[in-house]
Amino acid sequence: MAEQFLTLMADLDEESQSRMSLWYKELQNAGFDGEQTHGLPFHISLACYSLGREAEVKELVHRLAEDFAQVPVYISHVGVFPGGKVLFGAPDMSPELLALHDASVEVESIQDFIWTPHATMIIDEPDVIANALPIFAKSFVPFAGKIVRLHLCAFWPTREIITIQLKER
Repeated sequence: MAEQFLTLMADLDEESQSRMSLWYKELQNAGFDGEQTHGLPFHISLACYSLGREAEVKELVHRLAEDFAQVPVYISHVGVFPGGKVLFGAPDMSPELLALHDASVEVESIQDFIWTPHATMIIDEPDVIANALPIFAKSFVPFAGKIVRLHLCAFWPTREIITIQLKER
């Protein structure tokens, strides 16, 4: 399958990665694996772009890394997207997170839906997600984390293009 689009992701810090990995491990122990891209760090997707904009988006990522320090996030709730195929943990909306997202769409995004910040746990069929939700809800504990780097990838297959650390506050 040929690459179809670019995604700019806001990667979470190592402590957040550890906490979310434990949630995912609980899901795996219960028999849920999901169809999401394995091997990527837990992240909040900021925007999607057409493949032809790769050079422009790489420049944008560098500008964003200059303009933004690490962004605090409070992962406070769980959710399922309409259609029932995506189970996620989500942060509270904050001015800093919204500003990072708004700056990420300076290059025209190809998203045709309203942005909802979230960190995907699993993607699967609705009946699987419905069965996984109680397992996830039982292990979920809200926590404060932070976005520490920006990560640009092309998808399918996954091609990692650039990763840039955000400066500490």
